Amino acid sequence: MANINLLPWRDEYRLEKRKDFIVAVVIVLVIGLLGVLVWDRWVNGRIEWQNSRNELLKNEIAVLDKKVKEINELKLRRQQMIERMEVILALQGNRAGIVEIYDQFVRATPSGVYFIKMTRKADNISLVGYAESNSRISVLMRQLDSAKAFREPNLTKVLADEMLGEQGSKFELQVQVVPVVEDKEV
Repeated sequence: MANINLLPWRDEYRLEKRKDFIVAVVIVLVIGLLGVLVWDRWVNGRIEWQNSRNELLKNEIAVLDKKVKEINELKLRRQQMIERMEVILALQGNRAGIVEIYDQFVRATPSGVYFIKMTRKADNISLVGYAESNSRISVLMRQLDSAKAFREPNLTKVLADEMLGEQGSKFELQVQVVPVVEDKEV
């Protein structure tokens, strides 16, 4: 067998394979870097897109919050107007009752009795006045008790006062108002 030296051919083959390997590694690195760059661009684009959507949602939420605030203010104003209307209706409904109370006072007050102060708190009326005699105060209390608009007259203070004569008195009296029940036609 002939002696053939294959070492130079093998060295050349190894160098060629090494070059091919280095070229393949460089190509894979370049493709990898390009892939990473494309991936980075795509992810950053998605992040920017999501951030723009989030910003749009924040702006729309702010607009809706403003509208909700306006709606709540309108509801509050509506409720206040309803309360005012109820107060006005109640006052208009009580007009006849107030007139009835004054009418009953006029009818129950005997001559010789004068009121100088009248205070009403809820259903209680406090009266301060002068009478020509204690018997006139008694007549006043009986007539207030028999009047349909009042109940439980209570004399709290009687002081001798000569403003209306020798037997004159200054008195304080409390009486309760009977709530007026309106007759409704059927």
